[in-house]
Amino acid sequence: MVTRSFDSSDRNVVSAPNGARVHRDHLAQNEIIRREFYEVRPGAWCLVGNGLSNQTFIDAPEGIIAFDTGESVQEMALALTELRRRTDRPIAAVVYTHFHYVEGTQAVLDEGNCARPLPIHGHRRIAPNKARISGEIAPAYGRGLVEQFAIVMPAEGPDGLVNVGLGFSYRNPAHAPATPGYLPVTRELPDEGEITIAGARVLVRHSPSDSDDSVNFFFPDTGVCVHNTVWPLLFNVYAIRGEEYRDPRVLIPGIENIIGWAPEHLIATHGPPLSGAQDIRAKSERYRDSIQFMWDQTVRAVNKGWTMDEIASRVTLPALYDQDYLTSERYGVTEHHLRQIYTGLRGWFDGEESKLFPLEPDERFARLITGFGGREEVARQASAALDGDEIRWGVELATWLARSPGASQADRDLLARGLRLVAERTPAANIRNWAVTRARHLDGQTPMDRFMTHSFGAKSIAHAASTDLVHTLRVLLDPARAGGVSAHLCITVDGEAAGLRVRNCVAVPTDGKGATATASMTRATFVSVLSGKTKWSEADIEVAGDASVVDAVRRCMDHPCLSA
Repeated sequence: MVTRSFDSSDRNVVSAPNGARVHRDHLAQNEIIRREFYEVRPGAWCLVGNGLSNQTFIDAPEGIIAFDTGESVQEMALALTELRRRTDRPIAAVVYTHFHYVEGTQAVLDEGNCARPLPIHGHRRIAPNKARISGEIAPAYGRGLVEQFAIVMPAEGPDGLVNVGLGFSYRNPAHAPATPGYLPVTRELPDEGEITIAGARVLVRHSPSDSDDSVNFFFPDTGVCVHNTVWPLLFNVYAIRGEEYRDPRVLIPGIENIIGWAPEHLIATHGPPLSGAQDIRAKSERYRDSIQFMWDQTVRAVNKGWTMDEIASRVTLPALYDQDYLTSERYGVTEHHLRQIYTGLRGWFDGEESKLFPLEPDERFARLITGFGGREEVARQASAALDGDEIRWGVELATWLARSPGASQADRDLLARGLRLVAERTPAANIRNWAVTRARHLDGQTPMDRFMTHSFGAKSIAHAASTDLVHTLRVLLDPARAGGVSAHLCITVDGEAAGLRVRNCVAVPTDGKGATATASMTRATFVSVLSGKTKWSEADIEVAGDASVVDAVRRCMDHPCLSA
């Protein structure tokens, strides 16, 4: 039976070729996602292992349909090089299965062997989703990517990167420097129906998966299904990086629809393709049922009055799901998915009395430490627990020390030690990468502080509208600075106006009309300030109206270059 969450002992810990200490099942995922250009059937190819996602190519009457373009122009360019060893037919269309892997599209135009204008098919939610991750939640989103996908982990040594579950890395180092090349959708897909892409008949079905813009595709004339629903490991109902709720009730119909199409070939956005209608049906049904199991058993437990902690410790996937990698815990873990289902269904309060009005964290940790006999005694017990393979308890004790007032570097190092034990004993890529990254932050090897501020990276906001960026500033408002401030500022960027009205310790988005002051600048200047390269006071900004209003609004913001 595959280990659940992580082992208490080190019996499954092995050394990877790069020296990483790792659970053997996590290392085994390397074989599943190995780099290979598959010919799934004549005229259908899939490149696995080039990046975090696959690039898929389908031969159609008018040329090649390219599904997903990866994380960079360089990634897609390499995929096209592989394709050209099989065919020189032009790219007739690009299709986005969802918004995660759309940054390499420019490579198709750069190659030149494509239709012009190039049709780009995708769901209507792709553009809003891209804007969302570069806006209000950008720091948290970016930090989550860094933690989950091992972006700052070393290549070698005990902490070395092994894989990220769905691929070997978030961005293939061989593609550096990664150049974004996203091109917007030009042909919006229907939620369901039959369409024609590059002369081929295609059935489409909006099938929310790890994003709400995910669409699955079926070519009835060849029996090929391209999808983002059945992954090469247990589906991540919860992503440790933090994401919007992925409701199993919304996800499962997409899998059922694939089963109903009865494809002969199944090509996913991640992992190797599958062939054989009977095998695909059996594996898809088991995949579907693993998700229903987690949902049903969480609901059953909720109705019994179990708390989230009780559910996470008492519910595990049956051994029948250990038949192959498709429902293995090599990405996320069941106990986290159960907690997410509970939260998505019932909210944060699970009925445990102490959670109703808990002490604030600093006081709680201080009292726990005192009650256990003081810092030295808690450290002794934590170290003994880790030595005795009581990892959960050892990490909890070490957390009290590391998060309490007066925490020392020794306290943080102790917690880092516990997290490394978690990392080497879990089969799940998400958990190992998060635990190692947090451990390296705690012990100072790779501090994560720069990912905890809203700095608006120039690349990440390249496609964000200036109006949206101005309005995003409202989530930077520090109420301690905004007390008593009542002011309306218009910010004009290359002639595009947007406003913020500060009142009642919030910054209300406006269209800028009626503002008592206007600050005008170029897009380059605005991006330079937001990305932390130029202080507002030193930037080329033209102010009209009451300059004190400009200063009052910008100094409310928790951003060093805006307030300076």
